[in-house]
Amino acid sequence: MGKTTGFMEYKRMDESYAPVEDRIKNYKEFTQPLKEEEVKTQGARCMDCGIPFCHSGCPLGNLIPDFNDAVYRGKWEKAARILHSTNNFPEFTGRLCPAPCEEACVLGINEDPVSIENIEKNIVETAFKNGWIQPQPPLTRTNKKVAIIGSGPAGLAAAQQLNRAGHMVTVFERDEKPGGLLRYGIPDFKMEKHVIDRRLEVLEKEGITFKTGINVGIDIKANELQNEFDAVVLCGGATVRRNLPIPGSDLKGVVQAMEFLPQNNRRVDNISFTGDEILATDKDVIVIGGGDTGSDCIGTSIRHGAKSVNNFEIMPMATTERPENQPWPFWPMRLRTSTSHKEGAERFFSISTKEFKGDAEGNLTGLVTTEVEWEFKPGQRPNLKEVPGTEKEWKCDLALLALGFTGSETTLAEQFGLKFDGRTNIEASENDYKTNVPGVFAAGDQRRGQSLIVWAISEGRQAAHHVDKYLMGKSELPLKGQGDLPRV
Repeated sequence: MGKTTGFMEYKRMDESYAPVEDRIKNYKEFTQPLKEEEVKTQGARCMDCGIPFCHSGCPLGNLIPDFNDAVYRGKWEKAARILHSTNNFPEFTGRLCPAPCEEACVLGINEDPVSIENIEKNIVETAFKNGWIQPQPPLTRTNKKVAIIGSGPAGLAAAQQLNRAGHMVTVFERDEKPGGLLRYGIPDFKMEKHVIDRRLEVLEKEGITFKTGINVGIDIKANELQNEFDAVVLCGGATVRRNLPIPGSDLKGVVQAMEFLPQNNRRVDNISFTGDEILATDKDVIVIGGGDTGSDCIGTSIRHGAKSVNNFEIMPMATTERPENQPWPFWPMRLRTSTSHKEGAERFFSISTKEFKGDAEGNLTGLVTTEVEWEFKPGQRPNLKEVPGTEKEWKCDLALLALGFTGSETTLAEQFGLKFDGRTNIEASENDYKTNVPGVFAAGDQRRGQSLIVWAISEGRQAAHHVDKYLMGKSELPLKGQGDLPRV
């Protein structure tokens, strides 16, 4: 597999980035790809480890050693077939996935792991460049009709798989264009939207119908869907944002990240939007929340021309090394520094926001914080304590709340009469993705809660198998790790 001694001969290489002073002037992707021979060398580092733990680390069960070997040998079209056999959209995961496969790489025990994500991105981009990715409409149709609600990665994956099975698939999306958070949430500098459009063109030519600007549950009721379609798959995501219920949270200038980021996506795409314009230009910006969404807010604010950008995280600063209680091959909670963090933001850990301050007109002018300490005891919930005498007031014109999501919206699910878990996620068994209502399925964040793009694609694929089985009595659509090697 690969070159037998490759992992001893070659060091890991990653894409480089355009200089900060250049890339913050626009919203273009700024990665600078490796040369073809360099990517092949990276594939050679895959070490024939016997048990490929990267398979289990990847929620899709990608056949990673197989496509690494094909890349090393220069068999790019074969690599593309292998990659697409388990992953419908490697151009998305190759840009946006945090790569749990790399954390599970055997080489990563004592060396830098194989650069799996970058190899994946190079495979799919080579495939598009050479015209190997072509529409594959089914040869026959079943005359069964399936409605997919939501066009994020879970909905798109479910749609393509069910279309391959021959069903007539309609995807409903309430926004102007399909893509979900891929389009309206992920900044363009992380993934330009022509990447989505390129894949959507393939899906449409395969026979999938997209209906945008339709808010299902309001514009179309649940009973109408049940009357028109043989099955419904809910892939609407976990979109209910977590608030910060402290004094002053209603001030103008306290903004949810998922209002700020989608608006900028529309601005870049020259699409009009409703509501007040939210700009960080010449403002002191504080981003509250240390995850990926917080990082996205930082990079966007810097591109707006913010006067200053600070980032608050209530948790203590993690170590750069794998924590002892999170051994290989499990996903470690280590300190992760994004490209946006390196563009000019200052990060503060173990800090809690206590109050927002405003002027007489209701505009945000600052906020008050205190330092906190965490007590971690085995088998118990962590205990948070404020550190006396550490209160501090910060100047702030724009506070962006990047605090994650608490669950999914319930309007449509309530119309169906579906059951929820404690976080308003739809109850649907992982064994068959069925809800308590016959013919209604759920997948992605709307079923499992806020998660990764790679999990969303996996959920969509898994759900499609069970929807097909429900409609036809059996299904040949692959489950996790069962590649069907489609022609690309």
